[in-house]
Amino acid sequence: MDFSFLDDLKYNSDGLIPCITQDVDTGEVLMMAYMNKDSLKETLEKKLCSYWSRSRQKYWVKGESSGHTQEVKEVFLDCDKDTLLIKIKQNGGACHTGYRSCFSWKIEDDCSITEKGDKVFDPDSVYK
Repeated sequence: MDFSFLDDLKYNSDGLIPCITQDVDTGEVLMMAYMNKDSLKETLEKKLCSYWSRSRQKYWVKGESSGHTQEVKEVFLDCDKDTLLIKIKQNGGACHTGYRSCFSWKIEDDCSITEKGDKVFDPDSVYK
């Protein structure tokens, strides 16, 4: 595969590009994380989402500790070449808090916050 296009992407000052992850079948937005050039290349090669953790300062494959993997189905680039959209098959939950989506809290009209959806796994038992 020719990965030369990776050099044309617009990474931030830390060498990262935001990636929105979306369920290929339902269109549900599951998470937003960052990739660097190496994790994007790995994602494209292995067809499993791999990211760069800003908090841990390390590369990680989604599901490596939880088993909740993201199988890559389609990869899109926005018009400015500074954001990725990856459509995936989510196996289990995408969010480390146990929800299917990281976007499980809604800000209501009165500015209260409500949880939406049910947890699909117990994070305490997965991340011991």
